[in-house]
Amino acid sequence: MASACSAQLLCFNILVFIFFCFTGRVSGQGSPVYACDTAANPGVASFKFCNPAAGVAERVTDLVGRLTLPEKIGFLVNAAGSVSRLGIPKYEWWSEALHGVSNVGPGTHFSSLVPGATSFPQVILTAASFNVSLFEAIGKVVSTEARAMYNVGLAGLTYWSPNVNIVRDPRWGRAQETPGEDPLLTSKYAAGYVRGLQQRDDGDTQRLKVAACCKHYTAYDVDNWKGVDRYHFNAIVTKQDMDDTFQPPFKSCVLDGNVASVMCSYNQVNGKPTCADPDLLAGVIRGQWKLNGYIVSDCDSLDVFFNSQHYTKTPEEAAAKALLAGLDLNCGSFLGKYTNGAVKQGLVNESVIDKAISNNFATLMRLGFFDGNPSKQLYGKLGPKDVCTPANQELAREAARQGTVLLKNTAGSLPLSVTAIKSLAVIGPNANVTHTMIGNYEGIPCKYVTPLQGLTASVQTTYAPGCANPACSTAQVDDAKKIAASADATVLVMGADQSIEAESLDRIDLTLPGQQQLLVTQVANASKGPVILVIMSGGGMDVQFAKDNDKISSILWIGYPGEAGGAALADVIFGRYNPSGRLPLSWYPQSYADKVNMTNMNMRPDPATGYPGRTYRFYTGPTVYTFGDGLSFSDFKHRLVQAPKAVSVPLEEGHVCRSSVCKSIDVAEQTCANLGFNLLLRVRNIGKMGGSHTVFLFSSPPSVHNSPQKHLLGFEKISLAPKGEGLVQFKVDVCKDLSVVDELGNRKVALGQHVLHVGSLKHSLNLRI
Repeated sequence: MASACSAQLLCFNILVFIFFCFTGRVSGQGSPVYACDTAANPGVASFKFCNPAAGVAERVTDLVGRLTLPEKIGFLVNAAGSVSRLGIPKYEWWSEALHGVSNVGPGTHFSSLVPGATSFPQVILTAASFNVSLFEAIGKVVSTEARAMYNVGLAGLTYWSPNVNIVRDPRWGRAQETPGEDPLLTSKYAAGYVRGLQQRDDGDTQRLKVAACCKHYTAYDVDNWKGVDRYHFNAIVTKQDMDDTFQPPFKSCVLDGNVASVMCSYNQVNGKPTCADPDLLAGVIRGQWKLNGYIVSDCDSLDVFFNSQHYTKTPEEAAAKALLAGLDLNCGSFLGKYTNGAVKQGLVNESVIDKAISNNFATLMRLGFFDGNPSKQLYGKLGPKDVCTPANQELAREAARQGTVLLKNTAGSLPLSVTAIKSLAVIGPNANVTHTMIGNYEGIPCKYVTPLQGLTASVQTTYAPGCANPACSTAQVDDAKKIAASADATVLVMGADQSIEAESLDRIDLTLPGQQQLLVTQVANASKGPVILVIMSGGGMDVQFAKDNDKISSILWIGYPGEAGGAALADVIFGRYNPSGRLPLSWYPQSYADKVNMTNMNMRPDPATGYPGRTYRFYTGPTVYTFGDGLSFSDFKHRLVQAPKAVSVPLEEGHVCRSSVCKSIDVAEQTCANLGFNLLLRVRNIGKMGGSHTVFLFSSPPSVHNSPQKHLLGFEKISLAPKGEGLVQFKVDVCKDLSVVDELGNRKVALGQHVLHVGSLKHSLNLRI
């Protein structure tokens, strides 16, 4: 009888649980988590740390002084402990917001109250817009939705985004999460998105809307390639490559974005785990860059450097090394388990723990976590009505449009005319996908518009997947050929998904997966009208076959375009939007993957070994498409209006370069003060269609210190009506923009001839003393 009652009770509990899940009224939902609740616990009002009028530093000192050692240790991990006697509840630090509020981390949940959030394009596509104001606008929407979800108990205030690692190798599975291969673009994305997430509408720079985190610091871009994984990889990086390629985005995050957090990575750099390297953490992030915030480990990376890398003999030593290096928060439980032992063994002092938790508490103070009821604070009135708003969803569509890159367009092929095209064949394994469109670190989107749905809204379509999935082990060619042969135009939506490129999964090949190339070629040969090849992917693909095939009239790359990707694609194909996206990373031939070891971290080529180097800045071999490539439905012409032919660098009396020949001089404050010039361009839209145009300013510096063959100094987006024209101005800071990093990691002003490029326009500038 007892067992029957237990069974009935169990069934009842399950029904209750299901009811609460569907109604959104589960424990923890409905109200935000916060400390200093004076209404429920009047006694806490006397604590200085609960006084919002006091300064952050004195509030933190007061709070730390009231804690026991075990309580302090409880605040070193992401699932932070509670101290009920002080009115401090548990807090979960780990939430994600890479391209929309995500439920990947345990700090965020969706329910019937908030069933989804706006899912923007994956970062690599947003970066292709080269639009800093867009980066910031997306961050602002994401933080508003995050605050709205926090207010109903569904989200936290600390988000471990963005990912600002440089894409050094085209095979990297996480390229999709990043802004691409260029340090300047990545730096501008990092600072822009962080500002969007963090900056408050009241202009209070000391406080935060939500706290962002730039990751994964540093030289991290091997996940799992031919048996080499991120948990065991030791990145051997020169000082020169570190300072002019891998570090700039993180530096910009801290200095320009004022980011609240930096996350150290799993890998070692030159023999040291990044999360145990005092030079990288305390020395650079905290010391040189003056981080105002906390340093967090990637999840379980302390466990990784102890158990997988065997960097220390005991777990207590590992805990001590991380804390002494400058780590403040451990994603995982390692510090929770072993810090007390490390203190007892004399490996670390309690004062080091005080310093770490002080950084964590200061961040929560700036977020208002210790200011009592959030409903009485700025953003306290946000709620479910502010998530997935029509305006937010329209921004997701606009971001996908702005990032879409037109790589090939045989004269007159695109845009298609909705009056001339009566039928459209839509083919491919990614033609009617939903989840694939949003990439990884995703949330639940408000809704999906697939490519097929977007195109069907414009014209009558017939559809054949052609492959069961992007791996395409066997192509079903006959049905696809049949519908292409009778349609007025054909759209093939091919590419990758998370089974091909993802976290913990690097690619081996750069070609289209499986039999996709066979499908594309046969359909193109059978088609009656123009053929548009659409690539959905994070990393680049070797599509040289399609570039060379006259039957394939157009090629579009749409990254992973987010919840409105299908609508945005249709907007471009049917000419409702003039594409302006440009590739944020180079697309290499398969021969690159055959020859180049992914684990070679060197950016610069080595003629002695035939090593071709990395990215457009240093790579000396052939590409399918390169960084910055992209077409429009209009042509834009540039004309140089103003630029100096020579700039003199002032030197103090007695400088060695006054009496001897120098190829470069150290970047120094007295030399560089106000040393710059304006470069002015007139841009004209000579086409019949209005649209935006990205103006790139590149420089080829003198050949000193193994300098880049070309690098990006700036980019500006201009919108022009048909036959319209406008002025674009670049402010060039000589010491920042025309300097290079030498072999020892020092920044030097390169003397001699610099060639400035804008499109096909070139201008020589002599930098002299």
